[in-house]
Amino acid sequence: MPFEADQVKLKKIKRVKEKLNEAMYHTVGLLEVEAWVTKEPVAYTEKTTGSYVKLSAGERWGELWDCAWFHFAGVVPAEAAGARIVLLIDVNGELCLVDESGSPRQGLTNINSEFEYALGLPGKRVVDLLPEAAGGERIELWGDAGCNDLFGHYRSGTLKEAVIAVCHDDIRSLYYDFEVLLELAERLAEDSARKARIVQALYDASNHLSTIDGQRVSQAAGIVARELVKQGGDPDLTVSAIGHAHMDLAWLWPIRETIRKGARTFSTVLRNMEKYPEYIFGASQPQLYQWMKDSYPKLYQEIKERIEEGRWEPQGAMWVEPDTNISGGEALVRQILYGKRFFEQEFGQEMKVLWLPDVFGYTGSLPQILVKSGVDYMMTQKLSWSEYNDHPHHSFYWEGIDGTRVLTHLPPEDTYNSPAAPRSLVKIEHDYLERNVSSHALMLFGIGDGGGGPGVEHLERLAREHNLSGLPPVIQESSLLFFQRLEQEAARFETYKGELYLEKHQGTLTTQARNKWYNRKMEKALRELEYASSLLHGLGGSSYPVTKLEEIWKEVLLYQFHDILPGSSITRVYDESLERYAKLYDEVYAMISKAYAEIAGLSGWSGETAVFNSLPWERKEWVRVEDEWLWVTVPGMSYLRLADATGDKVIEGLAAADGLLANSRLTVRFSEEGHILSVYDTEQKREAIYPNAAANVFTVYEDNGDAWDFPHDYRETVAGTLKLTNSISRIDGPQAIMEQHYQYGESTLVQKIILAEDSDRIVFQTVADWKESDKMLRVSFPVNISSEHFTSDIQFGRIKRPTTRNTMIEFAKDEVAAHHYIDLSQPDYGVALLNDSKYGHSVRGHVMDLNLLRSPASPDPVADRAVHQFTYALYPHAGDSVPAAVYRKGYELNIPLTLAQGDSGAEIRREPIQLIQIGHPAVMLESVKKAEDSDHLIFRLYETCGTRARTAISLGLDCLSIEECDLMERPIRLLQEHSAEVELEFTPFEIKSIRVLLNK
Repeated sequence: MPFEADQVKLKKIKRVKEKLNEAMYHTVGLLEVEAWVTKEPVAYTEKTTGSYVKLSAGERWGELWDCAWFHFAGVVPAEAAGARIVLLIDVNGELCLVDESGSPRQGLTNINSEFEYALGLPGKRVVDLLPEAAGGERIELWGDAGCNDLFGHYRSGTLKEAVIAVCHDDIRSLYYDFEVLLELAERLAEDSARKARIVQALYDASNHLSTIDGQRVSQAAGIVARELVKQGGDPDLTVSAIGHAHMDLAWLWPIRETIRKGARTFSTVLRNMEKYPEYIFGASQPQLYQWMKDSYPKLYQEIKERIEEGRWEPQGAMWVEPDTNISGGEALVRQILYGKRFFEQEFGQEMKVLWLPDVFGYTGSLPQILVKSGVDYMMTQKLSWSEYNDHPHHSFYWEGIDGTRVLTHLPPEDTYNSPAAPRSLVKIEHDYLERNVSSHALMLFGIGDGGGGPGVEHLERLAREHNLSGLPPVIQESSLLFFQRLEQEAARFETYKGELYLEKHQGTLTTQARNKWYNRKMEKALRELEYASSLLHGLGGSSYPVTKLEEIWKEVLLYQFHDILPGSSITRVYDESLERYAKLYDEVYAMISKAYAEIAGLSGWSGETAVFNSLPWERKEWVRVEDEWLWVTVPGMSYLRLADATGDKVIEGLAAADGLLANSRLTVRFSEEGHILSVYDTEQKREAIYPNAAANVFTVYEDNGDAWDFPHDYRETVAGTLKLTNSISRIDGPQAIMEQHYQYGESTLVQKIILAEDSDRIVFQTVADWKESDKMLRVSFPVNISSEHFTSDIQFGRIKRPTTRNTMIEFAKDEVAAHHYIDLSQPDYGVALLNDSKYGHSVRGHVMDLNLLRSPASPDPVADRAVHQFTYALYPHAGDSVPAAVYRKGYELNIPLTLAQGDSGAEIRREPIQLIQIGHPAVMLESVKKAEDSDHLIFRLYETCGTRARTAISLGLDCLSIEECDLMERPIRLLQEHSAEVELEFTPFEIKSIRVLLNK
């Protein structure tokens, strides 16, 4: 009936499509199912050590996070002879079938899983068994199961299905013919002739399928085949498709479950590659590959074979897909250093594409880090999540704060979970913002986040869509090939400069504050340890701890994964990471103490205390040694015997009284509520606090968000302020202290406000016992400064951001990431707010605001309900942040002088050395370490202020050669031979690394 109404035709077509789906398989027998249940995973060799249970469909086997080894047994019935036999298995959890040696063979996931079903069904339940059964074959399979769905949720823990079935390939093939053509028709224009022909063909085929049997299926397939073979003409856009399974290394599940997710996902990929020779898959994160290598060596060998074949693409240049707002600059370098080295050493491939589909914003320092690491391209899609403003490009050059550009692509489908359906290709063609100048776009297909990857449905669709009339052609190829094609068109792409800010997930700058505290402390502790070890290496002492440092760094990098460090995982993830952080922290500081003790001993100071300064400028500070305060002066990147560092200093002008702290530089006055009413700079004769305003006010806001997000209008929902319950002023040696005790609800906060003798900083040492739920705690400083911009410290530089809210873009960037400091300055005067472990900041007008704690209920119902310690400081200063050297104040707050007692050692030298001297105040030494593959020392420097800087560099040890190298430690050019001095020129925010070979 060619004139039947389309809606009638479509209704019948959809009904027949579902009949085909139901007829694809029919059950011919049941499997016997046994399981041995444990609380944690056990090895294949211990598979029968758990609690035994025999199961039938509908019977329960576990609770959330339980594990079990399943045994499936059965016999293929004689009446199934000649048929293709499959098993249909769904344990209502995640399952990995293994071979006779216990190596993963195929992953299965429950259909009933939390997922965006518009992207497709996430489950995998079909196990190919026999292409042609003889009948009577015995079946015996083992599988390793987790009682959780793809996203960590509990789905009743009952066996849903375990049967032997016949697969009717002709019906299965016709089902996918129907699915692809029907969806294509629904995306075509109503008046399209192509749409009319497809609908009519499907309708005609449906009329043949009132009964589904072999003859009728064959007739129907012949009808729809005429539409499937129609090809497109010369394409305006070609879509490059690559299979993907974005794997969160922790999120709604613990880290240990990710290892098993990897096995399930990767074994499924391998099985599908056997069936679909055109299938190309890619996976990132060397940490995940390392887990496969360690836990599943046979599976890992199969992966290596597919990589060598070219069908499996190792992706991404970083050890994990890390947060890039909070991770430190050196940590981002190490992500790439360890990530690229792994792929080169294991697979002989250099990674050229940064693969970050799902992180919560991108620091403006990243392009330079990438290019100086040999990474030419970047892929992400998360910017499509912005709430107020659309990112203006899909293909563009991203230019960082230093001027470095990297070619960047955002897949126009705005997902890394593409169903690879006609709607995917239509959306890509319709939404691709550069379609006027580019004929290439990328599509990532598969089930991600919780793993699983592409299923047969994705691959069946792609087989039909390759060059199907009505759709842009799609080819399966690696992301590297795609970027190389894209680069040929890039001369016409626009440039986007600065950070790539995500207008969502600002809560992740604060949530899980203890993890963020440890992250900052571990980054600084590793810097200190590498300095100490490098110095000891140069002095001819104990060997550099290469293996141990790499091991610790890689674990710290793991915890910087974008759902761990940002605070968006479940309770167990933080219970486990905090326990590990504490052990790592103690281990690193023990190694620092041991190295410094040996250096002091080598200097002839056995039994004497030495003081070490790992920052590259001279420091004059008060230090406490047992009960005695000492004034010490220590050269940059050097050390002195404590007796030689100590000098006389008269304590003058120090005062602590009710409502007042003062020294020779600053006078601080307090209200009865404990708030700061005045910070008067006696040297500059300036008031730093805004007139008639109160500073250091702890405000509690209602926060009904989750770990990722808090309400943008939180300022309208003030829940209260912390109330002062006690205040004690005192003098402790060179420190004037105001100790204040606060309470709010069930929570308490104790703060020591410290003004040291002759100091230009007010330090706020804080301990908070936070017990509130759905609340956010912030502290604010209204300052007497007028400026349209403030400065934020970021990795390897700084960035200016608006204090105004004149546009929707400014409005959306209310909460921003900063590291050591933010600074609000006029040309003549400014105020900096420093911190030792916080990242969420807001500056609106003249109010500087620091986000301290959040306690959302999801996904961790006890997030931040704990005892916290943190320090921040207020630094009023003459001039703006450059002449005031604010960056130095930030480093000094985060990196204290270190004391160590010398052990007994052979005397090498009496006089201490300065490992390096830098002649320009704007150039910072971020790290010094031993090279990965040689005896060189690597010195990483950067320009801090956005200026050109020419500086002399002088090394304190004899040098055979000094070379400039890239961030992968590969030499670029020789700078000097047989000399310890060299001159370097920096462009604004430029990172330079030098390789120094010592004459030992």
